[in-house]
Formats: sequence, structure tokens, C-alpha cells
Amino acid sequence: MGDMEFIGEPPTVDLTYSDVFLAPRRSAITSRLQVDLAPGDGTTATIPLVSSNMNSVTGPRLAAALARRGGLGVLPQDMPLQALDAAIRWVKRQPVHWDTPLILAPETTVEEARRVLPPLEGHGIVVGRAEGADGELPHVSDIRGMLPASRLATALPDAALGDLVRGPVPSIDADDVTDARHAFDLLVDADVEMMTVVRKGRLVGTATRRSALRSTLYRPAVDAGGRLVVAAAIGINGDVEAKARALAAAGVDVLVVDTAHGHQEGMLRALGVVAGLGLGIPVVAGNIVTADGVRDLVAAGASILKVGVGPGAMCTTRMMTAVGRPQFSAVLETAEAARDLGAHVWADGGVRYPRDVALALAAGAASVMIGSWFAGTIEAPGSLQTDADGRIFKESWGMASTKAVQERFGRLDAYERARKELFAEGISSSRIYLDPLRPSVEDLVDMITSGVRSSFTYAGAATVAEFHDRARVGLQSAAGYEEGKALPVSW
Repeated sequence: MGDMEFIGEPPTVDLTYSDVFLAPRRSAITSRLQVDLAPGDGTTATIPLVSSNMNSVTGPRLAAALARRGGLGVLPQDMPLQALDAAIRWVKRQPVHWDTPLILAPETTVEEARRVLPPLEGHGIVVGRAEGADGELPHVSDIRGMLPASRLATALPDAALGDLVRGPVPSIDADDVTDARHAFDLLVDADVEMMTVVRKGRLVGTATRRSALRSTLYRPAVDAGGRLVVAAAIGINGDVEAKARALAAAGVDVLVVDTAHGHQEGMLRALGVVAGLGLGIPVVAGNIVTADGVRDLVAAGASILKVGVGPGAMCTTRMMTAVGRPQFSAVLETAEAARDLGAHVWADGGVRYPRDVALALAAGAASVMIGSWFAGTIEAPGSLQTDADGRIFKESWGMASTKAVQERFGRLDAYERARKELFAEGISSSRIYLDPLRPSVEDLVDMITSGVRSSFTYAGAATVAEFHDRARVGLQSAAGYEEGKALPVSW
């Protein structure tokens, strides 16, 4: 496969996503469902979406939801090693074909429940005893009932969930379901939006009409044992070998060696240590923006390069330091260098719309890493909050911000921690509002993959590799970019 094609003369300046557009070409692809979005980067992902290893973006709940639809979640390096171990093992215990049940105790109040799940149609709460400390699934006798999330809108804030559930718990036996379409039909026949899924007297998941439908369209990302996949990040300082071994022992599927400036001696040493362990899993390293960085990191042991300095919504690196590079050009150059070496690129940051994801893939990325866009979802870490206008949000922050530095170096003495906080940069707190139409990470995945699949059909590409070859890109003015936006109101 070759490179994407520029319309006209290649540009002489670096470009970001809003500077370019995709042109249609003759296509034999007649349906978006003919498109295979698997990145082919050595991971088992089946869609080219990766969640960022930011504390406000990826926790075990989001990682499991994303893997169930074929993506890959990267747990952040700031989590204590014991917590990372527990998070990886939790993801591995989650159902592949069913939703992870949201189980809240009967004494939980409506106010407490709304910090976890807003009153949404098509979502619900299992009221009962959660899994045991050893991961044992709850018995059906421990389930008091099911509560539609929409009920949280009308119940009194101090009402206990156990007092709101009524009647028998609708359920299906996992062993009686032949496939996802069968599960959808069972829900329709029962005239319910949501059911518990049981096996041998224990709760193994929940199913909704929407999740059953999704299961007919997506292929989960699973390991050799059929469990959901999960990635985790480590830094380049401290005992890199011990951390890498511990995460591999916990079952991590992809290891991300991560630091803001990836093209440095500390990274090369850390990669050498990790590569020498022979863990048998893909090793990602970054962040970089140049072909030289690709060559050095691949030589040191990386098989995937994380590309992007400064394009993220929470990042102030470019304004503070002038360091970085417009993201489209960074991906274009690094992907070409990686391809020559048999390596791959993840485009990290700067995506605001599905078009940006398509353009990152056109430039040669195997997958696209998403941060703040996913931070405003019900599966992201942190509690839901409500502003004075009643809008629901979660907090997000940059990984070089004062807030992140305090979490990362909380165990240092006051003097050393104060020294590090003095030079913190990035946004310490930003409200990321939930999209009322797309409050779940799965809703965003639907939107993004729908747009990207259409991009492939316009290019006449059935796979990511073909898209790399067949994408035709042109330059546009700022007015041209604005012309492509829908009008929110009539003119």
C-alpha cells in the first residue's frame, strides 16, 4: 500500500485537521457495513479508537465498555500499582456479550445514584448486593429489583432505591440465547427495555435493546482467552521493569510507555528495559511528532508510536513552550516512517468531530486516541455534577496540570511536591458536559464509527490499509472549513 494522495501540489506548511478535507472518488463499496475498521496494529482491536491514559478519561468501567465494542482503553500511569492491577483484573472479569451491570445497594439514595447515572431512557440500575471482594458474581437471590434510570428524574432525592423497585426482575438465561439478534427479539417480546442476564443462578450482566443491537454490529476486542482487552500506561521513571512485569502478570494486553516528550534518552532506556523482558505484548511509546522520533523509538523496542504534542483540549504545551506540531502533518510524517519499519502510529489528540478521526486515519494512523471527548460520558471516572442551569458535567484536567501533579506526586514531601507544582502546566479543571443525545461512550463510538465508515465508502476503501492508500486530501481555507458546518438555526 502507498500513501494517501494530495490534490494539487503537496503543502509547504504543516497542517492540522481543519486545514484539510477528503475528496470522494470512484467507489465500489455500496454499504457502510462492508467496511472493516480493524486497525491491524498488532492489538486485537476491531475499531480504530483508543481512550487516552488520562485520569479523567479512562477507568475500568470505560475500558470495559470500549473493548466490548472493539476499541481499547488505556488505564493511566498515575494509578497506584495495586489499583492498576485491580482495574485490569476487573476488566477481565466483565461480560463480553452483555453489559456490565450497574449494581447499587438498596439503601443507596436517589441523589447518590444520580452521581453515577443520570435519568436516561434505555439505562437502568440493578438494586441489590454487588459482587464480592473476590469477584464472585451476585446470586439472583441478592437482587432486589431493577430500576429504570428515568425513574431517578421524578423520585425524591432522599428516597432509597430499594423502596422504588416493584415486581419480579425480568431476566433471560444466557445459555438460552443463541445470538445478539435473539436477545433483541426476547426483549421486544417481553416488552421491556432492559433485562438481567443470569447463568446458573448468578447475575452475569444486563441487556438492553440498544446493547443487543450493537452486538450485531460490533466485534468485541478480546484476548486469546476470550476476555475483554485492556491497556495500561507506565512512565519512564522509577522501577520500569517491576511495573511492566506486574501489569503483564495482571493480564494487560498492551503496554504504553508514556511521557510528554517521548524522544528523549529516558524513554529509550525505559523501552530497552521493557523490550528486554520479552512480555509478548505490543509496546506503545510516545509522544513524538517526527520521523526521527519514530526511528529511534522503534529501534529501542516500540511497535506502536503515540503521536501528538500539544493538540489536546486540556493541553497548554504549545502556548507555554511553543513546542509541538500541527497534528495532521505530524501523523502524516510519522506514519510514513513507521510503515517503512513495520511499525504503526496512534494519533493522539486534536479530534473534535468524526471527520478528524477519518483524517487521522487518512494520514496513516492505525488508531486514534481520544481524551476529553470521552471524558464527558457516564462511563468516565468521576462523579456526575450539575451546574446552576441543571446541565450535567464531569471534570477533566490535563496530565501536566497542578491537579495531575498533586495526584502523581502526592507521596513526596511537601517541599519536593511544591517544587513540581511550581512548574505545572495545563488545565487543572474543565467542565466537560454530557451530550444529552450521546451520554455514553458507546453513543460516541456509534457516531464516530458511523462517520468514519462513510468516509471509507466515499474513498472506495473496505479496510484501514486500503483507506491509507485511497484517501484523497485537499487543502481548504478557514471559510471552506466553516462552510462544512451545519447551521444550528435557519438563515
